[in-house]
Amino acid sequence: MDLRVWADELAAGWLGVHLPRRWRHVQGVYERSRVADRLFSTGDADLLAAAGLVHDLGYAPELAVTGLHALDGARYLREVGAPERLCALVAHHSAAHLEAELRGMADELVDWNDERTPLRDALWWADMTTSPDGEVVTFEERAAEIQQRYGPDDVVSTFIQAARPELAAAVGRTEAQLRAAGIDYV
Repeated sequence: MDLRVWADELAAGWLGVHLPRRWRHVQGVYERSRVADRLFSTGDADLLAAAGLVHDLGYAPELAVTGLHALDGARYLREVGAPERLCALVAHHSAAHLEAELRGMADELVDWNDERTPLRDALWWADMTTSPDGEVVTFEERAAEIQQRYGPDDVVSTFIQAARPELAAAVGRTEAQLRAAGIDYV
């Protein structure tokens, strides 16, 4: 099975028609992941690309069970037989553990290990430097946009504020690796 093709078809099916803006974001995250894929072995680069494509599946209305999209996406991926590491990357993408805590759902993520690797950081970087419309933005622009979109009283705004240091660190580590490898990521 070609993991990238499988992930692309899955994401297009769930997001492409019903959530076109989310689909544009996912495609942008995929493109950002391709920028970083030279940092990894072929297998890990494919995994990163697939994670970029499916990281937001949990927003699909038919899959949104708990309200925590990272968890809903990971559970669905497990149901359809996705590799366990892909499920874990989706479950923990972009500091999802902090949003889970705010929602009283931290125990729900224990099924998956947060690998805390450069690959995980690269997924977070790709997500946190891609706008809702799939365009490249800075981390600060992305964090500000999320807070503005959700408003000051939403749990997601509280989450993004709490997650800022952890997200910024992952973005910084990835950008340092990209610079060291001579990869233009801007």
